[in-house]
Amino acid sequence: MPTTPRDLEAGRSAQVKEEPAQRAGDTEQSAQAPSLHPSMPWKIGGRTLQSRFLLGTAGYPSPAVLQEAIAASGAQVVTVGLRRQLATGAPASDFFAMVKASGAHLLPNTAGCRTAREAVTLAQMARELFGTPWIKLEVVGDEHTLQPDPFELVEAARQLVKDGFEVFPYCTDDLVSCQRLLDVGCQILMPWGAPIGSGQGLVNPGALRTLRARLPGVPLIVDAGIGSPADAVQAMELGLDGVLLNTAVAKALDPVRMARAFKLGIESGRLAFEAGVMAQQDMAVASTPVAGYPILL
Repeated sequence: MPTTPRDLEAGRSAQVKEEPAQRAGDTEQSAQAPSLHPSMPWKIGGRTLQSRFLLGTAGYPSPAVLQEAIAASGAQVVTVGLRRQLATGAPASDFFAMVKASGAHLLPNTAGCRTAREAVTLAQMARELFGTPWIKLEVVGDEHTLQPDPFELVEAARQLVKDGFEVFPYCTDDLVSCQRLLDVGCQILMPWGAPIGSGQGLVNPGALRTLRARLPGVPLIVDAGIGSPADAVQAMELGLDGVLLNTAVAKALDPVRMARAFKLGIESGRLAFEAGVMAQQDMAVASTPVAGYPILL
C-alpha cells in the first residue's frame, strides 16, 4: 500500500518516543566523552576561567563604552596600566570599583617601564593599590617597535616571582627567551603577535607554532598586534590558550560590537582547534568519491 501522510506522522511520533530510551542508554558513553564547548573552564594564575579573551582598557571613547565593551566581550580578565591610570588623575580605586562591578579580574601592567628596576617598583605599587599579586610585566627595549627587552624582562621576572607575584610576561616569540622566563619561575607566557597597536596580526605564526609544540604545558596568551577577529581565530587554531588585545577594540568605529566579534572569533578558533582542523593537501581530494558507484543520468 502507498505511504500516506498519516503513516509518516505516526512514524515520526514513534521515533520521538524512542529517543529518550536511546539517550538513557548512551548516558555513560556521553559522560565519558570530552566536551568541545569553547567555554570549557581553564586555569590560569590560580584562577579558573570560562573566557579566553583578555581585554585592555585604554583609549576608549568613554568609561561607559568601556563598561559596555567588557560586558560584550565576556572577558573575565582586564588589564590596566598603572602609570596611565595615575596620569589621568582619577583615583585608582574608582577604576578598580568599575572593574569589580563588571565581575572581571584585574591584571595591572607595567607599561612604560624601560628597566627591571622601574618595573619591579611599579609592580609593587600596583599590588598595594589593587590588592592582587597578578602583574603583566612589560619592559620595553626599543622605542619604535616597543619590543620587549629580553634581558631586563628576565631580571624583573626573577625578582617579582621571588617576591610572590604571579607574573604574566609580555615577551617576543623567541623560544630561548621564553625558556629563560620559565627558568626564573614564570608559569605563563604572553608572546606578541606583532608590535603593540600595529594591527598586523600574527607576523610569524611559525614561531608561535614552535612555542606551542616545545612548551605544551605552558599557558600561552597572544598579546599585542592583533588587528581583527580573523587574527584571533588564527591564534586560537594554532593551539594558543588565549588572546589579549586592546587597540583593535578601543579604536574600532563601534567598540562594543567589535568586542562581541572578538568574543565569537576566539570561541570559534578554540572550538576548531579542539575539534581538529583538517590537514592541508597539495592536490585536490574529492569529498565525494564516485569510483564504484553507478552514475545517474
